[in-house]
Amino acid sequence: MAAQPGRPDRGIAAAGPLRLVVALGRSGIRADKREGDGATPRGSFRPVRVWWRADRGPRPRTGLPVRRIDPADAWCEDPADRRYNRPFRRRCGEAGDRLWRDDRLYDLIIELDHNTRPRVAGRGSAVFVHLARETFGPTAGCVGFDPAALRRLVALIGPDTRIVIGR
Repeated sequence: MAAQPGRPDRGIAAAGPLRLVVALGRSGIRADKREGDGATPRGSFRPVRVWWRADRGPRPRTGLPVRRIDPADAWCEDPADRRYNRPFRRRCGEAGDRLWRDDRLYDLIIELDHNTRPRVAGRGSAVFVHLARETFGPTAGCVGFDPAALRRLVALIGPDTRIVIGR
């Protein structure tokens, strides 16, 4: 994936012969990703698992592990928390990026291994491949795909896949 010229928050994803428009972070692609900077991290990432909302679609077919999202699922974005950049079960009123959203962006998610080995506080969390807004508006640092394109991608990937952002 590479940013479109003049549009740092839009990119082009290449998958074999396919070229797809994607939404990127509002700050474009950066090698030095920081928590809250709005940038999509540059690098080669391994997809870890697929998350999906069972109430909004069938279980996706994929070569990756699949996990159903429920209302208590969240992602820790607090660099001071020992659970930083990991999923957790959110209690009522507890902070965290809720995976159960009203806006449908997280109905289907590919979890990436960004900032996991080693996990460094403040280097960015919750970097996913997920659904784009209808307008392909910028993300908070993730990569947003058209729903049909994301379903195709999920069906094609497996543990040996690498998702390369920036070139």
